[in-house]
Amino acid sequence: MVFRATILTLYPEMFPGHLGHSLAGKALERGQWSLETMQIRDFAEDKHRTVDDTPAGGGAGMVLKPDVLARAIDKVSEGDSRPRLLMSPRGKPLTQARVRELAAAGGAVIVCGRFEGVDQRVIDARSLEEVSIGDYVLSGGEPAALTLLDAVVRILPGVMGNALSGTHESFENGLLEHPHYTRPQVFEGREIPAVLTSGNHAAIEKWRYEQALRLTQERRPDLLADQPVTK
Repeated sequence: MVFRATILTLYPEMFPGHLGHSLAGKALERGQWSLETMQIRDFAEDKHRTVDDTPAGGGAGMVLKPDVLARAIDKVSEGDSRPRLLMSPRGKPLTQARVRELAAAGGAVIVCGRFEGVDQRVIDARSLEEVSIGDYVLSGGEPAALTLLDAVVRILPGVMGNALSGTHESFENGLLEHPHYTRPQVFEGREIPAVLTSGNHAAIEKWRYEQALRLTQERRPDLLADQPVTK
């Protein structure tokens, strides 16, 4: 199954961006996933191709018009069961679990907001799932959409060279990832932990788990509160 991504944006030239390179780019060339962009402005019906208007009730900035965006969504979503996402700083935080769900869904329609936001009526009427990539505000949804796609594409079957790479990472088991080391044995007086060169695989796995647990407790204790951690 090919993962199909359709991006609704005012800046289609921002895609595929970095996803046109490295493993994701090669997978795109091989047809393991596909990317389509649609210009939201094409669905404006006035001569100026207006996509935004002043916020009801007053205030700074502009708001993306619901009628224009609805026409764009309807064009791409007709008979399409893919999840419809809106990249938004007020959305639910993107998690690795949700990334895996999206990868299994076979694709997504992703709306990239601009200006002050999107008219709530089109969010409700078109059942857009608001997704956030962090507690900060970007100039638009395009970088966030690229980040989401990066997370999804890399775990699609056959994209990464080592199938185990995607399972031994931060958030996959509820913990941050353990530290990594490689040659030389000594770097500026710092040695690779002896257990990693011992050949004792059980001891190595135990050390990695303990290190991951320690880092999670120090840096993201909220992860331990949100879900049980199993060895």
